[in-house]
Amino acid sequence: MEIILTALTLGMLGSLHCVGMCGPIALALPVVSNSRWARLRGIITYNGGRVFTYSVLGLVFGLLGKTFIIAGYQQALSIVLGGIILLILILPTGYTQSSKFTGVAFKPVVKLKSALGKLFAKKSYSSLFSIGVLNGLLPCGLVYTAVAGAIAVADPFKAAGFMAFFGLGTIPAMLGLSLAGQKISIGLRNNFRKVSVVFVSAMAVLLILRGLNLGIPYVSPELDKHNCTVHQCCAKK
Repeated sequence: MEIILTALTLGMLGSLHCVGMCGPIALALPVVSNSRWARLRGIITYNGGRVFTYSVLGLVFGLLGKTFIIAGYQQALSIVLGGIILLILILPTGYTQSSKFTGVAFKPVVKLKSALGKLFAKKSYSSLFSIGVLNGLLPCGLVYTAVAGAIAVADPFKAAGFMAFFGLGTIPAMLGLSLAGQKISIGLRNNFRKVSVVFVSAMAVLLILRGLNLGIPYVSPELDKHNCTVHQCCAKK
């Protein structure tokens, strides 16, 4: 239950980032019909695709996290993940805009956007679901933060559930944006994005603190020599 609440909270609080980043996609969805119910079904189908992708990511990275913890690299992994998230938040305004970096690191993103463009030319529920699936693969600091949480879960199926509930937590804001349409201005969406950057940065710093093993309850709990958490160690006593 704790994992579910954490994932939902992360999704709901971080969904402002989704409004700012994914707003254009949500507003341009090729709905099957202009009727209210058809539009609602289309929006839900699109978000279902996002949740599906997040669940698969959770399954994959949960397995990766389990491997790292077994190998005894849990602390180092937490620090590295936090650092990568902070780096991603900083780089887009500088180095990532260079043609050399973009050509290498963002080549898959270009292909994803091309595939999305083709799907937007179609009006079907299958295309809406596929748009959601591909949207879930686009670079996103909030998703990276959630993936870091999934890795920390260190159980493939629990991590998949974590990512699924994270996705569900983002749906209310995305649903509201899609239904509100152009009533939410670009300026307001940009403000949402700025607020979410602070939130994602705080989560990254928390990951780093947890990896530093400072012995601060909840923030940076001390791990024993076997790299288990305080809760796990106490349970063995």
